[in-house]
Amino acid sequence: MNKPLLLKPTGKDYLWGGNKLNDKFAKNIDISPLAETWECSTHPDGPSIVSSGEYTGKTLVDVLKACPEYLGRYANDKGELPILIKFIDAKKDLSVQVHPTDEYAREYENGQRGKTEMWYVLDAEKNSKLVYGLKRTCEEKTIRKALETGKLERYLQKVSVKKNDLFFIEAGTIHAIGEGILIAEIQENSNLTYRLYDYDRVDKNGQKRELHIDKAMAVSNLNSMAEPKQPLRVLNYKPGVASEVLCRCKYFEVHRMIVNTERRQIIEYQSDSLSYRVLLCVEGCGTITYDGGKESMNFYQGDCIFIPADSVKMNIHGKAQFLDIRG
Repeated sequence: MNKPLLLKPTGKDYLWGGNKLNDKFAKNIDISPLAETWECSTHPDGPSIVSSGEYTGKTLVDVLKACPEYLGRYANDKGELPILIKFIDAKKDLSVQVHPTDEYAREYENGQRGKTEMWYVLDAEKNSKLVYGLKRTCEEKTIRKALETGKLERYLQKVSVKKNDLFFIEAGTIHAIGEGILIAEIQENSNLTYRLYDYDRVDKNGQKRELHIDKAMAVSNLNSMAEPKQPLRVLNYKPGVASEVLCRCKYFEVHRMIVNTERRQIIEYQSDSLSYRVLLCVEGCGTITYDGGKESMNFYQGDCIFIPADSVKMNIHGKAQFLDIRG
């Protein structure tokens, strides 16, 4: 039987991070600042560890190598997921950056994947903003001159952000998460980031972080971009659960699932034989039971649960919100 796996993340201490992931999500990771947690990851820069059941203590990579059928149609002998799921706490502005397409990454980054991603805003301080593309179409020489003179920000499109907003960031889009924003990020399984501008900050060793201007210019969309509008979202209700589609693209599909059960209600959940799923709990808590009620798993805000393809039938009880992520 293909049972759910509770995951433990890898943490990252980038200089712009805060403390919300430890305080709000009880990650208990001894890193300060705790900028990111890689919740469901088979990437070598930050693999997830299984923390439930017979595979406790093993990396998710090792489990998927041993059980490639857990990936369904994505089965491979490397134990690789095609996606990576993170929490990101931006106490300060992130660098202005861009990610390459799959085609560019394959040719110039040793066959790696590019990086298209989706952000779901879990919390945002008043007046928080993010960067989403350029306000007007620019020539490359204009952006290079702006970088040399420290005037890039005049060309960046800044968008106000509030809780529950979502943003789809296609590869090639110049972007940055702004100060005071806490997000869940679903992305391709890639760690390729080209920094354009980093506010002349220095790290804990007094060094400026590396910029990648030539590569960024090679992949950036320098056309003006319309300010992103929040899509119409429609909740579908059933007893004890409501759900809505947040994003569908060729890399992943993301739903928001709101569970609020009573004693008479049972929420059944199961993956099919084609693909794995991932449940990322962004609010609340509860219990997942399976194997006819003989086994159970408690979950809390911030937990991430990998659901193998062709999984056992599960019942979800509690009051919680999930991002339900599908390959």
